[in-house]
Amino acid sequence: WIIGANVLLFLLSLINQDVIFEYLGLIPIIFLERPWTIISNMFVHASISHIFFNMLTLFFFGRALSMLLGVNRFLLVYFIGGIAGNILYLLLAPPLSVAVGASGAIFAVTGALVMLMPNLTVRLYFFIPVRLWIVVLVFFGIASVPGVMPGIAWQAHLGGLVFGLAAGYYFKRKM
Repeated sequence: WIIGANVLLFLLSLINQDVIFEYLGLIPIIFLERPWTIISNMFVHASISHIFFNMLTLFFFGRALSMLLGVNRFLLVYFIGGIAGNILYLLLAPPLSVAVGASGAIFAVTGALVMLMPNLTVRLYFFIPVRLWIVVLVFFGIASVPGVMPGIAWQAHLGGLVFGLAAGYYFKRKM
């Protein structure tokens, strides 16, 4: 249902993206006037590639994490990780910037999966085996370098990833 809600809101945003971003996107300077945006921005995406890659990652890694932890714990990691990423965004981003996307929540899910299955290998381009933690590290590194991927909310990625790693560590100790 998370993927469905994201796709539905993306399709609605095609009608008037500016309005959707203004009322559902996370904007630090007006956050206190629109506190719902700490969650609503996780369902809004800026482009077809943005939603495609976020939802593709959620489909594969979210399913794996859900099977390991169960649906309720998965949802906790997803939403609290997304909120943690958004809090870091609020603290570190320019006041007039707008954050949209589920990337903080996706990084939380991926971080938890890295902690629970540190040797998990994924296949890039269907044939190159790479450890998941290396993929996360490289993508986060690229997305965090100013100017390489403009408009990327690295703060949300970092907050989600740190929360996901901590949650994964916690759940691994409980298993």
